[in-house]
Amino acid sequence: MSDGGVDHPGRGRPTEFGQTWVYESLVGGIPGLDISRTAAVAIQIAIFQTGVLVLGVYYGLTNAILAGTVAVLVAAAGSVEMHRLGEGNRRLSTPPAHKRLLFGSSIEIVLGVLAFIALVTYLFVWDGTLLDRLFGVDPPIAVVYLSLLVLWDLCYRIGTSWWSAVVALWRAVHVDLSPADAASARRIDAENIGFSVLQLVLVPFLLNDLLLLGAVVGHVLAVALVCSAAILLTGRHLDG
Repeated sequence: MSDGGVDHPGRGRPTEFGQTWVYESLVGGIPGLDISRTAAVAIQIAIFQTGVLVLGVYYGLTNAILAGTVAVLVAAAGSVEMHRLGEGNRRLSTPPAHKRLLFGSSIEIVLGVLAFIALVTYLFVWDGTLLDRLFGVDPPIAVVYLSLLVLWDLCYRIGTSWWSAVVALWRAVHVDLSPADAASARRIDAENIGFSVLQLVLVPFLLNDLLLLGAVVGHVLAVALVCSAAILLTGRHLDG
């Protein structure tokens, strides 16, 4: 019997894919796969981190191990935050238009792809000094493959964070919430700020790449600014 897309505490994912991130739909849509959110994130960390350690040790890329580990942890934190943002927004008593905009548009994928293409263009065409510092002038194919996979994961989480911020501001302007839902929405937006701030742990690896440094810091500031505006506008509902 259908439950109308209600979250199952045991499995930890919604049954109605139209109200999920693409990431959630992929995990929940694999035939025969029925794992919890915690297990999914744990598997992600284990696969990526094992790859970072094995390849880093095998090829003697000690400089890349720490950077890779930090990137894996930020991506994993992004996975956790995507689940939390998704679940929190689904619980809000907002109109269908809000959830269609947030989940059904898949704009987070578009933003992630654009960010990833820009990053790859920068690294391989504009300025490859970061790659040279981490992997040497002739990086092994397996290392490049894993690095691009982790970088895509990061870009997708960052795109989701940005889109969540934009939709939060739209929600704050166009949707009237009850005091309880307004308080929940403010917590969701504050969490999004927290995740964007966490991405600043990447800064020490970018100090010699001013363009990448500016992109990361600029993204964090933009998310913080937009979410803060959403929080302030949503706060008017608490006065009632």
